[in-house]
Amino acid sequence: MLRFLSILILFSGILSQSLPTHAQTASETPRVGESGQPLPRLISLAASKAFMRTGPGRQYPILWVYERTRLPLEVIDEHRAWRKVRDHEGTTGWMHVSLLSSRRTAMIIGTTRKLYEDPSPASPARLIADAGVIGEVQACDGIWCRLEIDGTEGWIERRYLWGVYEREIID
Repeated sequence: MLRFLSILILFSGILSQSLPTHAQTASETPRVGESGQPLPRLISLAASKAFMRTGPGRQYPILWVYERTRLPLEVIDEHRAWRKVRDHEGTTGWMHVSLLSSRRTAMIIGTTRKLYEDPSPASPARLIADAGVIGEVQACDGIWCRLEIDGTEGWIERRYLWGVYEREIID
């Protein structure tokens, strides 16, 4: 039994070291990339067609082709004009900076969600959006974010979004 517990503790230690870190906590010093911007950070796809590559250069094989502007992405590393990004499915690869935008967007996750007139489920619904719909992030504070989708703004709980960090304030 003691041997089993030792192996379990060793495995859990190795696993916890290999898990990706997302948003920095308030007590941690944020990492800064070559660009001077914090790592990790959230951005969006600017191009209507973009190649994700296995490495930071055009000589590397194409891993994935994205054909969806405004898709939220997370920058997790930088090398010159290349950004290592992660998408909402956890796929990581390198994209040229010219394909990306600092514009903040978020994607509805899970299932169909309501966006409310005010940050309360008791307020009237302004919009009903399917999973995968992308909107521009207008504000986030506490558990609520204001999203603009096709000209209509509404409030949604941040737990239903991919593209904003837990406890991140956007105004």
